[in-house]
This record gives sequence, C-alpha cells and structure tokens, in this order.
Amino acid sequence: MNSKTALCGALLLLVALLPLSASASSKLYIVYMGEKKHDDPSLVIASHHDILISVFESKDEALRSKVYSYKHGFSGFAAMLTKSQAEAIARFPEVVTVKRNTFHETHTTRSWDFLGLQHNQPPQQPGLLKQAKYGEDVIVGVIDSGIWPESRSFDDNGYGPVPARWKGKCQTGQEFNSTSCNRKIIGARWYGRGISAEVLKRNYNSPRDIHGHGTHVASTIAGREVQRVSYGGLGMGVARGGAPCARLGIYKACWVGGGCPDAAVLAAIDDAIYDGVDVLSLSIAGVGHELPGTLHAVQRGISVVFGGGNDGPVPQTISNTIPWVTTVAASTIDRSFPTLISLGNKEQLVVHACNKQTFFKYLIRGNLFTTMHL
Repeated sequence: MNSKTALCGALLLLVALLPLSASASSKLYIVYMGEKKHDDPSLVIASHHDILISVFESKDEALRSKVYSYKHGFSGFAAMLTKSQAEAIARFPEVVTVKRNTFHETHTTRSWDFLGLQHNQPPQQPGLLKQAKYGEDVIVGVIDSGIWPESRSFDDNGYGPVPARWKGKCQTGQEFNSTSCNRKIIGARWYGRGISAEVLKRNYNSPRDIHGHGTHVASTIAGREVQRVSYGGLGMGVARGGAPCARLGIYKACWVGGGCPDAAVLAAIDDAIYDGVDVLSLSIAGVGHELPGTLHAVQRGISVVFGGGNDGPVPQTISNTIPWVTTVAASTIDRSFPTLISLGNKEQLVVHACNKQTFFKYLIRGNLFTTMHL
C-alpha cells in the first residue's frame, strides 16, 4: 500500500467517524416554555419545531432530535442537543429554562388503621374514609415503575363504568395488552423514549412493572381489600389501600437501571393533566423545582402528592419541599415483626427481621441470613 492510498483510507475513516462524534456530543435537554400559548396541541408542537429547526441544519434533523413534546398542561419539549444548541435555544424570549435531563430514584396493612382510616367502622362512627365513600370514582395518577395488573389489589369486580370525564388510554406493549386494564386500572402509559437500549433490555417495554415499586405504591393508595396477606409469614391480615374504591391511571416513567428521568416524568405529568386525573402521586426522590409541570397540574385543580423520602431522622433530609405540593414523610408505626433466632450455644434472640424460613429461603441460606443480621 503506497502513502497516497493510506492517506485516503485515513481520511475516509475520519469522515465516517464525524457523525458519531457529533452524536456523542449531543445530550438530552429539557426546554421549558411555561404556560402554553394555544389550546390546540398541534400548534404547541409546531412552536417547538420552529425553535428546533432554527438550531439544526435541516428540518428532518431537527424533528429527529425531539424526544417529547409537552403540549397539554404546559409548553416545552425534550430533545437531543449539543451544548451550543442548548445555549442558543435558551436565548429565545419564549423559553423559560433549558436544563440537562436528570435522573431520580424511587422512594420506598395496618398503616391506614394506624392513621385512623378504619375500613369497617360501625354505622354510628362513620369516619373520614366512609364519608369520602372510600375514594369512589376519584382518579389517582401514579407516576412510577408501572404496575402488575394481575394482583388481586386491582380486581374490578363490582365497579361501575369508567368515569366519562376520563380521556386516558391503555397503551399496550411487552406482556401488557388491552385486557390488562379494567375498571380499576382505567389507563396505563409508558415512556421509553430517551431510555438507553441497555436499560430497556432489563425492563418490560410496556406499563408492566418489573421493579415492584410502582405496584406497591398503587396498591398502598387504592388497593382493594385482600384477605390473609402477610410479610414473610408475619403480620397476617387484610391488605388494602387508603382509598380502596379509587380508580388508577398508571404512568411508567421509572426504570430498573435507568431511574426516573425528568424528560419522561414531565411527559407523564403532561399526559395525566390531559387524561383527567384528580390526584397525582410521585414517590420519587429529590425533585425540587426541576419539574415545573407539577405547578401546572396544581393550577388545574389536581392534588400533587410526593413522598418525602426514607432518610433521617437528622435534620434537613426530607426531599420534595416545593410549596405547592403535599409531601408525605416517612414515620413510625405501632407494630413490629419479631423473629426468634436460635444460636449454636442454644441461646435465643428475638430480633426485628423477616421470617427467614418462609421469605428468604429462595434467596439465601437461613444460616447465612442469621449471620448477616447478627
């Protein structure tokens, strides 16, 4: 091979790598534009396209860069941009903020009775839960890791028709079809755009929950009564949600290995506003002022509730302290889960733990569990 041939080969390789370099320098940015200027969603989207086209060399390239358009409750979009493109967009007068996409983590039976919301109170003591008709026809949107629809907590037996005001849909996908929704789970959406291929491989590409957190949160909020439920054989009793007759709209924006990206959570909030939820639940850590969509939800009469996190009890460890939402912090409860552990010297200890023989036998050996907890 002569020098000219080698030089040509090197140049061709560099040219081939240029698009990859440009792509690698692009990151997902969120462009927030405040209150939408049009009621027609297509006009809101068109305004997003106009801005994107101004910073790209072609219309096709601009449209390919867009990941989400926020068009129902507020105006904004998420797009793959270089730093210089993001800085140029930030100078538009109609743009409020431009920020890099960030990621948040999720927060993790008798609880409702402990709070004074008894389900089976005598007629002479109606109680708050009965006065609220157990949440009948209240629609709660849960932005989390999805749902496991086969759980008995979400059975719709005895429910009436879906409220006419509901505009949501049951989005299908991997191991989740239209029959996965019912009169209890009245809608489900999932947000996989902008999620890496590696993370998608680890999850169901659908509203189905592989993590378990979203299912847990949804059943805590609105799960129906399920008899003979225990935790590793302990605490046998009735499991139910705080509002067992409420309906659920599920928005899967959190992913195992991928967290809860702002771009997806904002898309879920935007859809939930359009769908017609009454309450929006986000058990997500450290959001702060990074999700302005929550303010637009509150302005439209939607109660937005966050988990305060599981840190503490030292001061200044609670998260999600923005003033327009309700933040519920972790607390103590009047029960424990004692387990008897027998040692080799015949001494016995009563500890707070799961029943190692019934709950962890498929995960680790019982004697290893004992060692780990001593």
